[in-house]
Amino acid sequence: MLPPSSSILLPLFLLLSPGVWSYEAPEDKQDVFAIKACPAFLTFTNVAYLAGVTVELPCHCKPQQMNSIVWFFRKHHSGSKETSALTDHHGNMLLDPNVVPHGSELRSRFSIRLFSLLIFRAEPDDAGIYICGSDHTDFFYGYDLDIQEARTLSFLPRTPSEGMSKRRKNTKGLGSTEPLYRVFTSFRPWSVCDRCGVPGEQVRAGLCYVHSQYLHIRYRRANQTVTSCGSGAVPRAFGQLKQSSDRAKLQVKSCQVTCQAEAPPSSNIIGLMAFLGYKSSLPVLYLSHPADRILTLGCPGAHSNMVVGWDRGVEPIYRSEHLAGRNLSATSPRMLIDTGHHLVFQPAKTQDSGVYYCWLQGHKAAEIRLLVYAHLGRGQSVTSHPDFWKALKTMLKSYVVMTAVFCLLIFSRAVVRHLRDTTETHDD
Repeated sequence: MLPPSSSILLPLFLLLSPGVWSYEAPEDKQDVFAIKACPAFLTFTNVAYLAGVTVELPCHCKPQQMNSIVWFFRKHHSGSKETSALTDHHGNMLLDPNVVPHGSELRSRFSIRLFSLLIFRAEPDDAGIYICGSDHTDFFYGYDLDIQEARTLSFLPRTPSEGMSKRRKNTKGLGSTEPLYRVFTSFRPWSVCDRCGVPGEQVRAGLCYVHSQYLHIRYRRANQTVTSCGSGAVPRAFGQLKQSSDRAKLQVKSCQVTCQAEAPPSSNIIGLMAFLGYKSSLPVLYLSHPADRILTLGCPGAHSNMVVGWDRGVEPIYRSEHLAGRNLSATSPRMLIDTGHHLVFQPAKTQDSGVYYCWLQGHKAAEIRLLVYAHLGRGQSVTSHPDFWKALKTMLKSYVVMTAVFCLLIFSRAVVRHLRDTTETHDD
């Protein structure tokens, strides 16, 4: 709540600002759904992501008169051809991403915004067919979503050759020298350095793809002979792809860049922000979480194609120090940065309380003040807390010390009285 004086001065400041008077309202833009028709034959656009990222699937077309849509979902190669609705028949089931629970159920980790379906911290089990349509089961646009899990992370001190990794030939057709399919890993470009002014890291993801002349025609990409390994376009006869060693990979290398000087805000803006009580332009978020439970921190405004860095106070948190040379499917450290660039505590402890900073595309984006508190859940007694016996021992020691001090004071008082009475007897 702003003070009364600020509510008066803020409109006055805005009116006196020349930028307000020079503002022109943008021209009305034509509705994109009015100029883009839906395909007459429903096909599925293949998209692939690393596990842990937030996936956005926009509904690219719909009838202009429809104000709501319904998203449908079906697993790849499922026995039933029917799709199940992810939303109610009004398409208005919304969830706040800040309160998305940590569960494996897809329905608990999605949201709809402007007809787009958002899946938070996507998992391999979320892969399948996604279709936006109507409550009358009219289908408008479809996706073939593949979520791949990077099981290994490699730290590279130098930049390796860009492009595709090793290729491996598989089963050949009878009487033919051409393989039925070929599996390879396609690496995306290196990201920018995740922080500036101090040593940072660059990351790049490599996703598994397959090249074949026998892919299903209903699943489409720019190249009709290439699709991701987990796509529904891959025939079931290529079942060895599921056990392929050429799965997704994540690579990290060190970097260091200088921070670019940014133009400071005007003195009027600084004075106004100070008057309103804002000391910094960096947003500050407050978060409390019970101890001994999994905690996931995300950087505000981050997307799947952006790199995120994390600091605890002034100490950077590097991926290489936590995961370099380790198998991501094996036992992981208690604090790590997952493939979706989230800072994960598994579980969080009271000593994790503190101030954390996240970097977005090489610039500080937010300050998170975290408080992890001890929590006694249902079915737990006081004695089950790990610090109970330590606290009891400290309390008993304090009680013994206070009792000893009290007895010493009583004894000293008795001695003083005895000596005083003895002195008075000798004087008489």
